[in-house]
Amino acid sequence: MSMGSGSDCDAQFLFSNDVLGWTEGHTPRHARIYRNFKKEYERLQQERINAFKEFHNDTINKNFNDPKITVKIEEKEFDKFLELSEKI
Repeated sequence: MSMGSGSDCDAQFLFSNDVLGWTEGHTPRHARIYRNFKKEYERLQQERINAFKEFHNDTINKNFNDPKITVKIEEKEFDKFLELSEKI
């Protein structure tokens, strides 16, 4: 088994970062890149950042009044909750 010895070895292995082209800086000589996912990973990371920024903005601006996602509580249940929470 080998990494980088070519077709004459009995078994070859590569790291997924090499196969997917997700290597920062120096690409090892033995690496064989089959797809370049680096730009796609960077795009997805930016999408994750944007999603959390939107969530943060909605939190700061209290934008959670959408009836589709709001769960109501009966007044007596809320009073009971307050009563119990004061005992803690």
